[in-house]
Amino acid sequence: MALGLLWLGLALLGALQTQAQDSTPNPIPAPPLLRVPLQSDFQNEKFQGKWYVLGLAGNEFNKEKHSQLKMYTATYVLNEDNSYNVTSTVVWDQNCDHWTKIFIPNLHLGQFNLSNIERYTGTQNYTTRVVTTNYNQFAILYFKKVFNNQEYIKVTLYGRNKDLPSVLKEVFISFAKSLGLTEDHIIFLIPIDECMDK
Repeated sequence: MALGLLWLGLALLGALQTQAQDSTPNPIPAPPLLRVPLQSDFQNEKFQGKWYVLGLAGNEFNKEKHSQLKMYTATYVLNEDNSYNVTSTVVWDQNCDHWTKIFIPNLHLGQFNLSNIERYTGTQNYTTRVVTTNYNQFAILYFKKVFNNQEYIKVTLYGRNKDLPSVLKEVFISFAKSLGLTEDHIIFLIPIDECMDK
């Protein structure tokens, strides 16, 4: 019996260690939205069109784990009610995959909420802010998602072309770090040609 209890104890200890290794540590907390900059005098019409997603940073990203992520596009189409249909085009399993979300205006010009949030199981809130843009070259966006009572943040670097001057990449890195993210949370996506012009 003592041997049986010993084996049971060792099995439970092993299960607890495995569970501890699999669980993600608490991510860096999201700052209050009012502390996140917002593009002044945001102009909906100028922002629409295709953007290349060149950089990502966030408390879910890890440079080592996500370093092979490939560039994708996000195309913003403005609706009459000032919402956007945002279609992402990615290479998935050697095919061009498209999915569309709708972002509806919220409180401030340049701030949006995800529409039909009930379709995204576990997502309780999803807000995005246009932090800064010059409309014809680059944009930096901030996303905050509350999923199963946990807050996740993401910063995205958009370009109208597949490459940007290094000074704009430095601005992106500095902003991400101002949110408490580190170099390990910041990645630049691998440039590709597949699906980028569809």
